Amino acid sequence: MELLQLYYFRKVAQLEHMTKAAEELHIAQPALSQMIARLESELGVQLFDRKGRKIQLNSIGKQFLQRVDAALKILEEGKREVADRAGVGRGSIYIVASQIDRLTKPMNRFLSLYPDINFRISQASMDSMLQLIDDPDVDFLFTPAKIQRIDVTAIPILSEVIYLGVPRGHRFAERDSISLKEVTEENFINYRKGHPLEQMNKILCQKAGFTPHVVCEADDAESIASLVRAGLGIAFVGSCKMDDDLVKLKITDPVCRRTYELVELKGRYRTAAAQEFCTFLIEYFSKSIEA
Repeated sequence: MELLQLYYFRKVAQLEHMTKAAEELHIAQPALSQMIARLESELGVQLFDRKGRKIQLNSIGKQFLQRVDAALKILEEGKREVADRAGVGRGSIYIVASQIDRLTKPMNRFLSLYPDINFRISQASMDSMLQLIDDPDVDFLFTPAKIQRIDVTAIPILSEVIYLGVPRGHRFAERDSISLKEVTEENFINYRKGHPLEQMNKILCQKAGFTPHVVCEADDAESIASLVRAGLGIAFVGSCKMDDDLVKLKITDPVCRRTYELVELKGRYRTAAAQEFCTFLIEYFSKSIEA
């Protein structure tokens, strides 16, 4: 039994589709079929039920997949530990985030301290994040939305006050604070549907007894701020510094806050670089962002 066979078996078992698995593995479909057939021959059992061109993992295959997953996880953790022997100053950190803008400045600062660290960062929807947390290369998720899984650990990194952003010249622009009940008729700028903050912002309005009239949607905080500055609507904005062209009003009712967390899979080996970055983020935000 070869290690490569196990990797290939796991992919076929996950997809239950030989052609799709071959495409993802970058291998010819006949070669993949032969490798799976050879694995079954070595084990002396069928792992898949075949009906025409369709395949389905059978009960024996499901039991074997559990063992394969456990074995490959141990090997992947071992690879990370061996690579980690280089120490904090080297290595790589892979983060999947719902919002990248909150990480750009601290990452830049961290790299000034550890220039040999390699960062990989991907922006993803909540659905994608729930899948990517199982990727053995992913160190952390970074998100303000709770990950509803019992096999993860969440580390609070940033708790920030949420303000209401209005453009200069707006009828509320001369005020310091506001209740959300006062803006029920206003046009809102929000994140695109599926973004974690899109639903969280709607919930804030629902607490005040109304559904926001969303006229524009965007993917990031700076785009939303630009639309507000242009006078197209108002929006929920965080505590980060923005241009003076945007007025931020403190919301007195309801209380509006959100907490960003680093989320990792329980039991996953945390490299020295990932540990240092986690500690760095906690310290960075405690000093630079209003809590």
